[in-house]
Amino acid sequence: MTNYDIFNGDADGICALLQLRLAEPREAQLVTGVKRDINLLKRVEAESGDRLTVLDISMDKNRDDLHRVLNAGAEVFYVDHHFAGEVPVSASLKSMINEAPDVCTSLLINHYLRGAYLAWGLVGTFGDNLNKTAQGMAKNLDLSAEQLLQLENLGIYINYNGYGSDIADLHFAPADLYRLAAEYANPLDFIEDGSEYFQRLETGYHQDLSSARAVQALAADSAIAVYELPDAPWARRVSGVYSNDLTNQNPDRAHAVLTAKSNGHYLVSVRAPLNNKQGASALCRQFPTGGGREAAAGINDLPADMLESFINALRQAYP
Repeated sequence: MTNYDIFNGDADGICALLQLRLAEPREAQLVTGVKRDINLLKRVEAESGDRLTVLDISMDKNRDDLHRVLNAGAEVFYVDHHFAGEVPVSASLKSMINEAPDVCTSLLINHYLRGAYLAWGLVGTFGDNLNKTAQGMAKNLDLSAEQLLQLENLGIYINYNGYGSDIADLHFAPADLYRLAAEYANPLDFIEDGSEYFQRLETGYHQDLSSARAVQALAADSAIAVYELPDAPWARRVSGVYSNDLTNQNPDRAHAVLTAKSNGHYLVSVRAPLNNKQGASALCRQFPTGGGREAAAGINDLPADMLESFINALRQAYP
């Protein structure tokens, strides 16, 4: 029998697994990658009796492989907040799916564990840019304003670390970052003891964000704004957190950040307005390789000749 922990390489996926394994320790093979690498179940050759934990990756995007591993006799625990489509009916599948815009996988695991490792759940929720949700969770912890800000920043930095076209773009491979953090039941202890890791992420984040903020908008009005970043490691790293930054600064506007790719296409991050967190998933699913959730979604490979169509669709989605 083999155990597999399969998780998104962003803050939400990492912090969901941190909570779960602190509460339920289990030796497992880690299956993860950059944030946009979500077809993770295809990497697992499951056999009868294997146990798979799947966190923060779309069931819809992994449906065929989910059926495959269930048919092989594996048991699956699946927790996610992205568009799922029809959930398979199987005695071997236990799922917790909630697509509400103010929910993330770390929050679902926190509820499942009844707050056993709330601080890590808080980090993951901040990392997914669910700040109001995180602030509500924080009321159940005795934290100073400085400590709360530290946890918020840690979530942002872990999330930032997940973006890139491949592991080489990242400061830390997500599996390595998970292992470093897994030594600590309290993320504040990780920040203190692992200060070199925290500072490496913090420095990279601020440098990359500064570069992004210097880019002029491709299109902008009161309803939407579109930015194009170059084909460069810093741009790939910052694309998602820059989208969140824009949304937090302009809560009534929808945003799209396009990052040029070596094939001439674009990687796209879309954020619905903070004050109207809906429609991003439906928008992105109009295009090949698109998907996500109501508040935040993306397109992995938007052909350049579809750019005008995408901007028009963005305007129609958020008039």
